[in-house]
Amino acid sequence: MVSRSVDRFLYVDRVIVAEAYRRHGIGRLLYAHLLERAGELGHTRVVCEVNLDPPNPVSDRFHAALGFVEVGRATIENGAKTVRYLAANL
Repeated sequence: MVSRSVDRFLYVDRVIVAEAYRRHGIGRLLYAHLLERAGELGHTRVVCEVNLDPPNPVSDRFHAALGFVEVGRATIENGAKTVRYLAANL
């Protein structure tokens, strides 16, 4: 019998800050609370996806600054979009 450890993770589908309120730290505050709460709930990491094609360099930089690293890629929506799956360990 093979024993497997199941990773407990929280998946973030979308976090959107209105353009007029960007660059005010709102995204960082949301993620700080999210990461803290995920840990309190027993999750071992937080996972999200960011567009690779079409690119989203702002989101790439934001997530990298928070310690997210790429853990996979997928082409979705009948080839119209490629995403990178990112994860931050707690």
